Amino acid sequence: MTNDRFKEMIEFAIQREQEAVDFYTDLAGKVSEPHVKETLRDFANQERGHKAKLQSILDGKKLDLVRKDVTDLKISDYLVEVDPTAELSFQGALIIAMKKEKSAYRMYSDMATTCDDPQLRDLFLYLANEEAAHKLHFEVVYDDMVYREN
Repeated sequence: MTNDRFKEMIEFAIQREQEAVDFYTDLAGKVSEPHVKETLRDFANQERGHKAKLQSILDGKKLDLVRKDVTDLKISDYLVEVDPTAELSFQGALIIAMKKEKSAYRMYSDMATTCDDPQLRDLFLYLANEEAAHKLHFEVVYDDMVYREN
């Protein structure tokens, strides 16, 4: 992989992480429930951390990236898309977040498969794992709060 291609892929991922930060920050501003706001703000901060890791790689630093096993409950596979509106419910916020994390997981997984560079591949697999963990968190909250209420 050329240095230009490496840089291009990292910059693309940085841009996507910033979009995720903006998404969660904006979504936190639309929900009224304090614990949902806090969770979304926390996820925005985690996405900022991903962005910082990517920037570190771009700056030539080596990172120790440890992945964990993450279960996929597949709850989001069976839910309909929800538009983020000012009247967004807690359930709607969770659905949007699950689908966003699933999309990010797929993106990083796909990027990892295109990499010849082991460090970059490991980074994308690590980020995919982090996004899967975020999705699992939202699925567990959804299962605990929404399914049990209905």
